[in-house]
Amino acid sequence: MKNTKQPLLSKDGVNYLIPFILITFCFALWGFANDITNPMVKAFSKIFRMSVTDGALVQVAFYGGYFAMAFPAAIFIRKYSYKAGILLGLGLYAIGAFLFFPAKMTGEYYPFLLAYFILTCGLSFLETSANPYILSMGTEETATRRLNMAQSFNPMGSLLGMYVAMNFIQAKLDPMETADRANLSDAEFAVLKESDLSVLITPYLIIGLIILGMFLLIRFAKMPKNADQSHSINFGPTLKRIFSLARYREGVVAQFFYVGAQIMCWTFIIQYGTRIFMEQGMGEKAAEVLSQRYNIIAMIIFCVSRFICTFLLRYLNPGKLLLILSIAAGVLTIGVIGFQDIYGLYCLVGVSACMSLMFPTIYGIALEGLGEDAKFGAAGLIMAILGGSILPPLQASIIDTQTVWGMPAVNVSFILPFICFVVVAIYGYRSFIGYKQSKN
Repeated sequence: MKNTKQPLLSKDGVNYLIPFILITFCFALWGFANDITNPMVKAFSKIFRMSVTDGALVQVAFYGGYFAMAFPAAIFIRKYSYKAGILLGLGLYAIGAFLFFPAKMTGEYYPFLLAYFILTCGLSFLETSANPYILSMGTEETATRRLNMAQSFNPMGSLLGMYVAMNFIQAKLDPMETADRANLSDAEFAVLKESDLSVLITPYLIIGLIILGMFLLIRFAKMPKNADQSHSINFGPTLKRIFSLARYREGVVAQFFYVGAQIMCWTFIIQYGTRIFMEQGMGEKAAEVLSQRYNIIAMIIFCVSRFICTFLLRYLNPGKLLLILSIAAGVLTIGVIGFQDIYGLYCLVGVSACMSLMFPTIYGIALEGLGEDAKFGAAGLIMAILGGSILPPLQASIIDTQTVWGMPAVNVSFILPFICFVVVAIYGYRSFIGYKQSKN
């Protein structure tokens, strides 16, 4: 109950409301990038006539950028400041978005992967900077609540990304189905691909302009420097120190599996729903768009649940709430695997209510008490986003087999998210037990 008496956005007489609002807006910006991208796995697969596994390379490039830049971002932030890290992140984000135009001009798939990689190098700088920056904007007692509040705006950006993907990309792509595209001549295929790619790149070019505007706004705003006091880079000793802490080390592992679960559940809901609706007689494009609507419903539930969970954290230990929701997510995932009709899709939508708390809570628990080491600690947790690069292609390879054990392969593939939620539940349990022992 002590946390309820602590100010959320002030410390030592300094109010952080304006900086908090500006940095929180960045959470929405990378949420947009994340969730306009998930449906692109299916879109690129159709546009370039590829397998689901090849289409999932989008996620490899996307989350690979997070992994590659996490520690370089931490070193940069340690040497300069959180503000500098955010500005560099926004700059790379904009460059990656603008690279979609030359990628479209080549007519090839791999330049798009390079654009995604550069874009997410920027997101890596943003997340490595913004998360601990938010943690620093007030007392340590309210840090996890504050991060959950800021992260609550991330799914709002995600919702916008999903909406744009559904209405300005998926709905405007040529309605020709995958099977018919495979029968096109090279010349016909080239014309169709050119048209579809023109549709796909437009939202990315617009968001690039918005990012430039945000860059200028933060560049000239007065931002706090309270968390940027030490500029020394003791990389090796710092890593050894933070990874010697079980709370942090296990948090990195839990974050790897959580992000993998999140990306799998949100990416392959399109394939899951499309199979169900096509079996009901619906055309492929209509089934995809309807599945994306379910994805948007899942994100709305995720968003509402984030605010509810942030409120509950005033009264419940973060580890305990993480444990409860992980178990609930695991149970729902069993339903996703077992049901082969609309009820499985309902379960998949419901998983999002359980996931809403996980990322910021794992983050807050793992960084608790790290002080200046939080800059490198944040980098390790952002590197754990690699789970979103490694695990979705594994699930895609299962989906491509069509049938497993006499069941639809897309159903069976959700055993991977189930395993992930088990890992997160274990971390929640260990965190809660550690908290109880520290109170005794």
